[in-house]
Amino acid sequence: MSPASPSTSATAWSPAPVNWSPTADVLRETLDGGQAFRWYPLSGDAWSGCWSTHQLALRATPAGLTWTGGDGRALQRYLAADVDWGALTGALPWRSDPHLARGLAAFPGLRILRQPFGETLLGFLCSATKQIVQIKQMLALLAERVGTAGCLPTWPEIAATDDAMLRACQLGFRARYIKATADFLAARPGWLDETAAAPYAVAKTRLCTLPGVGEKVADCVLLFGAGRIEAFPVDTWIVKAMARHYGLAGWTPAQVAHFGRVHFGSAAGLAQQYLFAWERAHGARHAKSAA
Repeated sequence: MSPASPSTSATAWSPAPVNWSPTADVLRETLDGGQAFRWYPLSGDAWSGCWSTHQLALRATPAGLTWTGGDGRALQRYLAADVDWGALTGALPWRSDPHLARGLAAFPGLRILRQPFGETLLGFLCSATKQIVQIKQMLALLAERVGTAGCLPTWPEIAATDDAMLRACQLGFRARYIKATADFLAARPGWLDETAAAPYAVAKTRLCTLPGVGEKVADCVLLFGAGRIEAFPVDTWIVKAMARHYGLAGWTPAQVAHFGRVHFGSAAGLAQQYLFAWERAHGARHAKSAA
């Protein structure tokens, strides 16, 4: 189940209005590696995706990123084109951190999307104990059955939806948390905007007061929905990576997150994405060869 694709004929593609030339692997990891959940593969290293009311397709080519359909300014914001990703990557401690350097070499030019804050919260509330393909399915069902014109539902729309409909979207136990969060947000217009604009620690504390939001979800929402690149989400992949390569076996997620923010600095979230991508792609094989 995926959104309808824009035209992908050869004559429809044009250079994307961003200074970014990802490889096919890097584009796939950026769009479908756990940051966002509304992108679907097309033929020829192309992807169809949507956010808010925007829908378009992207394709990696040797000449650079190309696109078809959609709004150029919206794409620039979504791909955080105003951020100097080269400078941020260069400032990471990869010169003294061989494992981070390995991640940078494997996924050159990886960047962090700037998604709508409320949609990012919804996506990661669906993520508990689920894989990416299952999260995508839940969001697709919410867009189809609760949203409007194929767009994800707003929080007031979810608040007005009964529990049975939410469970029919395969949310399971997450339906209770999502409905309670929707009720809270529908009664407090502007709360999400205030949270997104708050200092990192304040924003994280506010998010953690929402039903179903723990530290990992809060950090994911801030990193991928508010551009707070100091956030360092800790999931099972990062726990494995930090235990194998940084000697943090037995550390709690909160301790690992603190280490990540201190060790990697103000762009710790960008380092986290390199570590996360490398661990998913190569971690198990590397661990077996090292045994």
